[in-house]
Amino acid sequence: MKTLIDKTSVLMEAMPYIRQFRGKAVVIKFGGSAMENAENSKSILADIAFMECVGIRPVVVHGGGKAISRKMTEAGLQPKFVNGLRVTDKESIAVVERVLNHEVNVEIVETLIANGARAAGLHGPGMISAEKIKARDENGKEIDYGFVGKIIEVDTTQVMACLEADIIPVITPLGRGADGQIYNINADDSATAIAVAINAAKLVFLSDVPGVMRDPGKADSVISSLTRSEIEKLISDGIIHAGMVPKIQGALSAIAAGVKKVHIIDGHVLHSLLLEIFTDKGIGTEIINDN
Repeated sequence: MKTLIDKTSVLMEAMPYIRQFRGKAVVIKFGGSAMENAENSKSILADIAFMECVGIRPVVVHGGGKAISRKMTEAGLQPKFVNGLRVTDKESIAVVERVLNHEVNVEIVETLIANGARAAGLHGPGMISAEKIKARDENGKEIDYGFVGKIIEVDTTQVMACLEADIIPVITPLGRGADGQIYNINADDSATAIAVAINAAKLVFLSDVPGVMRDPGKADSVISSLTRSEIEKLISDGIIHAGMVPKIQGALSAIAAGVKKVHIIDGHVLHSLLLEIFTDKGIGTEIINDN
């Protein structure tokens, strides 16, 4: 009997959150090593299917970096990264496009459908306009990342059509230049731009860490909620550093553009998505505007 009562309590705790976000779009960036673990991947996609089942409108933007690196190696191409960005030459972009659009995307869609959801794969170049990233090193020398782009504009037509039809859009982080060239785009940046473009209620980054930690490396020091001003202090104090900085900056730009909340959660914790969105305490870090 106690077990049944506990289950009822969980449902009652979730009810106000289901009511609050029913009919609202939630963009989920799915990537990192959680994608590589079959159990984690299935758990995340089951959570997303559950969200759709209770009336929330998930939008999935996925990466696939490790799968791309494997395919490049098999093709005799050496993966190369500069400042965290994959250098993408003519041969590499063909591999990136094939793996993202025709392998990873298809697998995610099929798994969501197997969980009872309706889902459709959307290829980034059909909705994301991009241009080549231009950057310089500390000596002022130009860095050539190849066909790596930044987003200029997002056409939301396909995404909104899916959401209106209760279909989960699953989107690849690729864009098309004015000259027709395909560009590889950072998945975090893609998720942020899409969340802003569709005025999402939430943006969720599934990460390889539990959230923003006050004592980096110690999972029990996760900060459950942060505002812009608190984040700026943590960055200046060096607590938020390295690879977390661009993710946080993306979160802040989304908040500034009208997204109500951004969440950073650990994709390795089973059902972390449901625990963060549908419980009072949550499991990761939520980022909100200053009051």
